[in-house]
Amino acid sequence: MSKEKPLSTKQLAVIDDLFEGRLEEQEILEKHNLSRKLYNKWLADEAFTGHLDWRMVWEYRRSEFMLAHYARVAVSNLVQLTDPQKPEAARKACLDIITMRTNRLADTPAVPGDNPASTPESPQLSPETAGKLLAVLAAEKSD
Repeated sequence: MSKEKPLSTKQLAVIDDLFEGRLEEQEILEKHNLSRKLYNKWLADEAFTGHLDWRMVWEYRRSEFMLAHYARVAVSNLVQLTDPQKPEAARKACLDIITMRTNRLADTPAVPGDNPASTPESPQLSPETAGKLLAVLAAEKSD
């Protein structure tokens, strides 16, 4: 079994800059005094691309952590928008709340290997059903 050689400090710094998103690719090459030819060679190297792939999976996972953390705040804000005094905003907020889970299941998985198809789907709601739910929410809000 062959052991992959570890990435250099310069390679790791380039990867960090790529994911940081503050600089364009060419600016990163200039910052690290890296020729396009050598960079392309790195991109053909399995160890380098393997680390890029691993980092991409990690960044998506980190985004999922952040979304999970703020989901309660987002839902709370949407519920506050269900004010019957603003019927259009309330209607849109209620539809967002109702379809939130369905939209999440329909999205492309953030982390490769996620399989939303294995999770039971929420039922699709007709506009009439959504309207009835809006009326119930509005009635509860005014009580």
